[in-house]
Amino acid sequence: MQRLRTWNERFRTRDSKERNLKQALGEIDRMASALGLPENVRETASVIYRRALDEDLLPGRSIEGVATASLYAAARQAGTPRSLDEISAVSRVEKDEIARTYRYVIRELGLEVQPADPESYVPRFASDLELPDETERRARQLLKTAKDEGIHSGKSPVGLAAAAVYAAALLTNEKVTQNDVSEVASISEVTIRNRYHELLEAEEGAPV
Repeated sequence: MQRLRTWNERFRTRDSKERNLKQALGEIDRMASALGLPENVRETASVIYRRALDEDLLPGRSIEGVATASLYAAARQAGTPRSLDEISAVSRVEKDEIARTYRYVIRELGLEVQPADPESYVPRFASDLELPDETERRARQLLKTAKDEGIHSGKSPVGLAAAAVYAAALLTNEKVTQNDVSEVASISEVTIRNRYHELLEAEEGAPV
């Protein structure tokens, strides 16, 4: 009887892990589709989630929370980051829980995640706003100057990227409003206004 109970327990544990994994992978797929993330990011997120499951990081945390944190980390590792606001907009869990779980998962699994580079957001914002290559190039240039002048430090990479795209649109005579940029970047118009003035000042003050 004891042996039967042991086997039964093992099967139950394995079954619950399988169900857990199936649910998590479904969530990762759903969110990745909504965010337009490529296949390689989904695969990386699945690997991160499997590791979290194998290393027993799930107790006390929701399946959705760990799945979302895995996708957030995978997108950043692949250089196609999405902001916490964008991620939480498609997740079933709150932004604070995602941030907390993300920090926990990368710490426990020892994941190498570079801070998001503002430039990595520019192509997507420019594409969503249907802006020409010239405007995208100008936005990258503004961000490079900001880095050289040190004004990017401590500021949200998403906010800087959005402001750079808006400033570049003005400089290349493209008709884009702050509201347009705010919607595609999921960031407030106030942030865009504050940052784009700083970017233009850095550009003016930079040595030629």
